[in-house]
Amino acid sequence: MIARLLVANRGEIARRVIRTCRTLGISPVAAFSRIDEKAPHVRDADLTVLVESYLDGPALVAAARAAGADAVHPGYGFLSENAGFAQAVQAAGLTWIGPPPEAIEAMGSKIAAKKLMADAGVPVLPELDPSAVDTFPVLVKASAGGGGRGMRIVRSAAELAGAVESARREAEAAFGDPAVFCEPYVEAGRHVEVQILADTHGTVWTLGERDCSIQRRHQKIVEECPAPGLVPAARRALWSAAERAARAIGYTGAGTVEFLLDPSGDFHFLEVNTRLQVEHPVTECVYGLDLVALQIRIAEGLALDAEPPEPRGHAIEARLYAEDPAAGWLPQAGTLHHFAVPGVDAEFAVPPHYGLRLDSGVEDGSVIGTQYDPMLAKLIAWAPTREEAARRLATALAGSRIHGVGTNRDLLVRALRDPSFLAGDVSTAFVSRPGLMDPLLDPADRPVAALAAALAGAVRRRASAHVQRGVPLGWRNNPSQLSSAVFSAPDGERIEVGYGLTRSGYSTSLGLAVSSARADLVELVRDGVVVPFSVAVVDEVSFVDSPWGSVALAEEPVFADPAEAVDPGSLRAPMPGTVIRVLAAEGSRVEAGDPLLILEAMKMEHPVLAPHAGLVASLHVTEGQQVEAGSVVAVIAAVIADPED
Repeated sequence: MIARLLVANRGEIARRVIRTCRTLGISPVAAFSRIDEKAPHVRDADLTVLVESYLDGPALVAAARAAGADAVHPGYGFLSENAGFAQAVQAAGLTWIGPPPEAIEAMGSKIAAKKLMADAGVPVLPELDPSAVDTFPVLVKASAGGGGRGMRIVRSAAELAGAVESARREAEAAFGDPAVFCEPYVEAGRHVEVQILADTHGTVWTLGERDCSIQRRHQKIVEECPAPGLVPAARRALWSAAERAARAIGYTGAGTVEFLLDPSGDFHFLEVNTRLQVEHPVTECVYGLDLVALQIRIAEGLALDAEPPEPRGHAIEARLYAEDPAAGWLPQAGTLHHFAVPGVDAEFAVPPHYGLRLDSGVEDGSVIGTQYDPMLAKLIAWAPTREEAARRLATALAGSRIHGVGTNRDLLVRALRDPSFLAGDVSTAFVSRPGLMDPLLDPADRPVAALAAALAGAVRRRASAHVQRGVPLGWRNNPSQLSSAVFSAPDGERIEVGYGLTRSGYSTSLGLAVSSARADLVELVRDGVVVPFSVAVVDEVSFVDSPWGSVALAEEPVFADPAEAVDPGSLRAPMPGTVIRVLAAEGSRVEAGDPLLILEAMKMEHPVLAPHAGLVASLHVTEGQQVEAGSVVAVIAAVIADPED
């Protein structure tokens, strides 16, 4: 029996494993990097051990032995699918919570895995040599990893060489293996996967299927169980193929067999994830199981029942990322000042009945950097029907208060409320649908939110005033003159609003009545309807939440600080990272959207694009240079037309 277990991971999955350890009576040990010294998963554990990197296998094994652990759980990502690490854990006399190293090794190369699955009778897409592709579109894929890293869609021969080079660099950085291959790209395909669970006594469970088709950058953002719209015969065929795949490699523990379902209904093997998946909670909710507990119990020798439990209801998971969907999904960094989701029934555990579950690796005050994946949390709704689950999940996300970093929350809500999604019409191209990138708060309503922020700010300043504190908010000797405030929205829009107090009540530049005004809550009346606006202020930024949507508004100073002035046309780094390639030269002409340089952050490449046409007046970075968010990387001078042209 396992008494103490080291979690060789961080964030949300580390907290998830620690939660199950508590349930089973196992003492959890947290490994942590210097960046994570104050992270929630460190506080959750009984013992903690500092390691330089979550990719340092020998250090993690040494940490487990130093803490007196007798088992290691790798979570997902990092070394979870590293056969060498699994072997090192076992060689140290520790229990490995995962499949045999031989099974990991068999699936470690996607190229070799496809051949093995084909021999087992599992349908696969043909592998194409990147140097000999002559039919497009194709998908370039990293052989050693997943999570969207090292993947590129290529639609013409002219794009192929650059895409392969970029994919190889990204694969090398993320997985230490630059090998890539190509396969036909299936337009509007569905990503459907089967959860498997196998013991060491020959029993293999297939726990239904999940649809993970809603993705960005080839990484999932919405997952659900069961997959909508599959006929019973298709389900049985998927489950049967997944079981054949598991038996072909002698699999034990929890894993996932992933398939691509094309528009004709045919499915093709993608890969076997030899670990727990990020989206495992939807299966847990539908089948009433703790998959982490079963992983541990199987490692202890548990024999599964002959058949798994029957499924019940429907579950949908949304991944909340610190990123900007409208800016090419650029990761966002900063301090998460406030994070609250309404109506949560359980954290890291299956709710006692249908309900809302939150698995989060962050809390108020967490610092979101660029060293790791930008996922903040997963929110899962479980209900008797798919429609009810989608409605509850969308409502909870829309009502969440997330202050400090930009997220994909609004896109998730729009996706969950989209008529096509509700009809089960999903594919890997779903996020390209018009309107999904639009914020929930209509830009036309931003001035109303700005008015609420201005009134709340005035109340706050009046309460802290040292003189004339008794003068009513907004009072002026000249009643016709309004106080004014100016804010800037995240996209740069400048918003000016005015407010004042007359003998008959508040007066506003928008013509709206003010029902009440406090430092944290302002109620405005429009068309007879009272709309509450919650306002929280951090460093002159007002985070305004309302039933209409949320927005962060930075109050502009009356006088600009000369030290903050930059040359016209200055292009700033969108995030901290490393400049790995400079693609433009000083004096060259660029068009809007041309890539100027490539930043690497979170093991992925992010091109920095020219915002408008012009000349590269100056470049402020070189390859290999570290840059901070907001630093000037280039100046693009507008081209002035010759009057004689």
